[in-house]
Amino acid sequence: MIKKVIFIFVSLLLISCGKDPSPKPYGELRLEYPAPKYQKFENDCAYTFEYSDFATIAPAKKPCWFYVNYPKMKAKLFVTYYPIQNDFADHIKEAEKMVYEHTIKASSIDTKSFEYPEKKVYGNFYELKGQSASNLQFYITDSTKHFVTAYLYFNTRPKPDSLAPAVNYIKNDMKHMLDSFEWKK
Repeated sequence: MIKKVIFIFVSLLLISCGKDPSPKPYGELRLEYPAPKYQKFENDCAYTFEYSDFATIAPAKKPCWFYVNYPKMKAKLFVTYYPIQNDFADHIKEAEKMVYEHTIKASSIDTKSFEYPEKKVYGNFYELKGQSASNLQFYITDSTKHFVTAYLYFNTRPKPDSLAPAVNYIKNDMKHMLDSFEWKK
């Protein structure tokens, strides 16, 4: 009887020793965010838009500059406003300079122009791929009086794979912001 138990024990030991153990790669969290509900951003500035209830808005350094904060994503959308005073070309140059400064780290930059002539809203939307500090940027103008820019930044090291769910969520919010953007009369 003891021989049978020892035989079974030794057999199980030999069968269980198959492959050498190998370390498993670190897993990334699967990030899912709630469906956005949009609310109108009211202010004393020349523009208004809708933003997600997943975000909060805080004033920035100058009047009509704001941070759209996504605290759970550690992200900020920095929104600036400039009145156009015979310097429209300078504003366009500066906005494009802010985009193309990231070419060192960005693997590609997708540019999409948009226009809503009935609302006098025109601009470009930039999506920067790769390990750039700012993944999404845009500018909006009526080309005569107003110029607004927005830049997305994360308070973390740029890791495109890890940030992808948050970037996609905020990208959809930014597109909704553009669709709902209006100049005040």
